[in-house]
Amino acid sequence: MLPRVAIFAMGGTIAMAGRGERGVTPSLGADALVEAVPQLAEVASVEAQTFRLLPSPEVTIPDLFALADAIEQAVADGAQGVVVTHGTDTMEESAFVLDRILAVDAPVVVTGAMRNPTLAGPDGPANLLNSVRLAVHGPARGLGVMVVMNDEIHAARYVQKGVTSNPAAFRSMPAGPLGWFAEGAVRLVGSPGPRRRVGVARDAEVVPVALLTVTLGDDGRLIGRALDAGYRGIVMECTGGGHAAGWVADRLAEAAAQVPVVMASRTGAGEMLRQTYDFKGSEIDLLARGLISAGWLDGLKARLLLTLLLMAGADDAAVRDAFGAWLDPSPTP
Repeated sequence: MLPRVAIFAMGGTIAMAGRGERGVTPSLGADALVEAVPQLAEVASVEAQTFRLLPSPEVTIPDLFALADAIEQAVADGAQGVVVTHGTDTMEESAFVLDRILAVDAPVVVTGAMRNPTLAGPDGPANLLNSVRLAVHGPARGLGVMVVMNDEIHAARYVQKGVTSNPAAFRSMPAGPLGWFAEGAVRLVGSPGPRRRVGVARDAEVVPVALLTVTLGDDGRLIGRALDAGYRGIVMECTGGGHAAGWVADRLAEAAAQVPVVMASRTGAGEMLRQTYDFKGSEIDLLARGLISAGWLDGLKARLLLTLLLMAGADDAAVRDAFGAWLDPSPTP
């Protein structure tokens, strides 16, 4: 008896096909993706479902909550692992959300393609086959949601898309990949650390959180505009280890008195500083003015974590504790 794997297709490049002389669009369902990889029959008994057929920028948090329900049901019904095919543009974000809300130990693997099926050398079939191999790999249990691309295994909390179209577009910062594949074998050499779930109801209303970036010469007026537009939280991608111009710092302090304001680094990698620089707009100044450090989470992930926390009803103290816990090596209950 082969192990059972549930595959949920969400669309994306892996499911793209051409229409006349124009570009490709999401067209291929889960059955077509599975049929293109006959080797899957040697690895697992696959149950495929077309869950959505979307370009990944159109995937929403409610879509992911519905997907999480379906994943948990599939595992409860006996699936040893789950694979989700997804567009790469927002893959890192969807994987991160799933990792925060799922309550399963079975491996959940998100994958896709950088080259659509109409191009020479599409990478989708190999990524799908490797993902199923990982989904039935015993040591992968309990590691949370993972992303498989280009023969590499990434933890959802670290993975980032760093290139627009290269098949080697994905990286894990700052930790590096969890492993790789060699001649069909799974090589797991790392652990992502303790899981940090957010207990949010699946029918909770989505809370709007703005993601802004500090830039040279900007006066920070978008900070106030975000509050006027009804955003209930702000993530500010600061320069370097957590810096902004003094006049921007003033606007951030005003916002932090009204809503949670989290500061991440616009570099996309590395831990935020806490006690190195002490000028107006430095990390010491911004923290003293009420901003919350994202730690080593980048802006995209910090925004999603803040969104989920606010959807769960977290107050300012709970938000601070939740972000601080990511720098604590001990697991949470």
